[in-house]
Amino acid sequence: MDANERKGYAWAISAGLNAALAAISAKLSIAQFVRYSVVILFNVTMWVCYVNSLKALSSLQATVTNFATNFISSGLAGFFLFAEAISLQWFAGALLIVIGVLVLSKSSNEKKVSTD
Repeated sequence: MDANERKGYAWAISAGLNAALAAISAKLSIAQFVRYSVVILFNVTMWVCYVNSLKALSSLQATVTNFATNFISSGLAGFFLFAEAISLQWFAGALLIVIGVLVLSKSSNEKKVSTD
């Protein structure tokens, strides 16, 4: 993995974290105007990060990495911050998503190398 690709994954992970932060901030008990402003701020930041990730990665790699980071971050934040119940099946699903991200990432890299 080269430096440009590492940056792309960092941007995609940042996009997923910002998306999760937008969802988390929507649940906070703060003034409605402030809550909406923070949600919009996190969403705009997420899109900036996502677009930057697309400059270094394929759309598949960027989208799947963004989704996986968002899903896992949102689930763990719900558990730790809001005391939401998470079942063993959720953890199994999260593990399968991570494995799927790795498989897609590998296969996408191999295709990229073989077609160039």
